[in-house]
This record gives sequence, structure tokens and C-alpha cells, in this order.
Amino acid sequence: MVQVALAGDVTEAEELQELLAAAGIGAALQSEDEADALKVMVPEESLEAAKDAIEALTEPDEPAVD
Repeated sequence: MVQVALAGDVTEAEELQELLAAAGIGAALQSEDEADALKVMVPEESLEAAKDAIEALTEPDEPAVD
């Protein structure tokens, strides 16, 4: 398992885990040295797909161009 993201708290970590699950990628959460931070871990072979899923689903909508 490799780290794909670092969440600032449990809520954010669980949201990322759900987002990855929706993309068909299993993810595990691991405690970080910081009090509330959690590492979001995915299988190494899913790393690029996980990065793409997080990026695609967390980007703000682009404003429409006239």
C-alpha cells in the first residue's frame, strides 16, 4: 500500500475513502504523526488511478466560457 493523500481529519479521510470506493479503488486509512491527520493508502498498482479519481472529483467546476 502507498500513500495517495494526507487528510487533515477523519471526516476528510473518510470522504476520500468513499470517493475512491466509488471509483472502484480500495483504500485504507493510517494514522499520521500529526494528531488528527490520516494517510489515505491504496494498492501501489492503483496509485495513478486513485490520483486521477481524487483530482477529477475534487476540482471545483470550471466557470462557463461564453
